[in-house]
Amino acid sequence: MASTSEIVDELRWQKFPVLDDGFICLVDVMGDDHSVVQAARVSYGEGTKRVSDDRTLIRYLMRHRHTTPFEMAEIKLLVRVPMDCWRQWIRHRTANVNEYSTRYSIAIDATQTTQPEEWRTQAQGNRQGSDEPLPADVGRNLTEAERALQEEARRVYEERLEMGVAREQARKDLPLSTYTEAYWKVDLHNLLHFLSLRMDSHAQYEIREYATTIGRKIVQPLFPTVWEAFEDYRVHGTFFTRLDVGVTQRLMARGRETGQSPPYSEEDFLAVQDAAWRDLKRCRERDEVRSKLQSLGILAPPTE
Repeated sequence: MASTSEIVDELRWQKFPVLDDGFICLVDVMGDDHSVVQAARVSYGEGTKRVSDDRTLIRYLMRHRHTTPFEMAEIKLLVRVPMDCWRQWIRHRTANVNEYSTRYSIAIDATQTTQPEEWRTQAQGNRQGSDEPLPADVGRNLTEAERALQEEARRVYEERLEMGVAREQARKDLPLSTYTEAYWKVDLHNLLHFLSLRMDSHAQYEIREYATTIGRKIVQPLFPTVWEAFEDYRVHGTFFTRLDVGVTQRLMARGRETGQSPPYSEEDFLAVQDAAWRDLKRCRERDEVRSKLQSLGILAPPTE
């Protein structure tokens, strides 16, 4: 089994491609699974114990959301990302960032392009999300229009520079599809929080590709035990609120009274829903608990 230093040497400066011209690149890392364990045990004055003990402790910390020990490890990345995707990324304000400056340098001559089959419709049930692909003939027209727009924007930008316009002003009409680069340094706790949000199926596809690449290609080999616990408790885990528990208890009690067994019907679910939801035609909280119960087999799957 390769040591942490060997894994770091293998990963450092390796560019993992994302989208059509982006990448993720490990610059440096401080710590490993043992760093998390040692930080947790500092109050006992003990060093690292057996690997099996380390795994048990890491899983306990993750399961019970004891986050401070995970802050004792850090990762520094070099990322190349479209500006519209970077706007979402930079909202995670718990990292140190140094971005490529188009005031000092010429803007990167690359834009993220969309293939005809990649154009997506607006989701009806989620104002900030997308849904099914658009028809191929529509996609081809959109891709051609995108190409023309990006080429014209770049031509105007370069023409301004040649005419002596200041870089800080010449850049203002560049599209958000223009790539930028940045160093991004973040502790492991906040990185995992970023990944839990941006790897989720509800996240925008483009940033989800970056998050998945960071997680699978960099975090997992560097912190295998932490990653295992992260997947078990955060990625594939299910969180139940007080209202979720109440609905589940009432649903099971209804089943006992009527002699039914799971999966219960939509009628049963609506009969035991929280009182605050009853008069709402649309309720995301109700939809979410419905999905949780369906995934567990307690509630019947939706009918076509």
